[in-house]
Amino acid sequence: MTSDSIQQDVFTVLHGQAAPIVSRWTYRADDPFAISFAVRRSTERWVEWLVSRDLVIEGLTTPCGIGDIRMGPQRVDGYDVVEIEIRSDGGSAVLEVDRDLLAHFVHATLEIVDLGEEAEHMALDDAIAHLIAGAA
Repeated sequence: MTSDSIQQDVFTVLHGQAAPIVSRWTYRADDPFAISFAVRRSTERWVEWLVSRDLVIEGLTTPCGIGDIRMGPQRVDGYDVVEIEIRSDGGSAVLEVDRDLLAHFVHATLEIVDLGEEAEHMALDDAIAHLIAGAA
């Protein structure tokens, strides 16, 4: 990744399963309010969610979230994790991510775009031009 983005793969535990799965966390300066969180379902297929960076930051220290994604710190079998509950019409899943690894990733996003500076990194003119061109 470039200095304008970061990507980190992390072993993640699906609650109730013995074998970990791989999750991929991605942050890009051109979409500064969001973090992409993906889970590998098979060797070829990833299921991806786009979550608020603020939600991930808050989830490191306190339970948070409403709707489809909720996060919060937990202590599981002696390990500090962030528990991520994902809900959809098709069901739900609870994932456990090592808290220190997730905190390291969040810290790296703050080195790319500091809190409060997100709007300075958004290319709104480019996005509007793209929307207008697509409508024509």
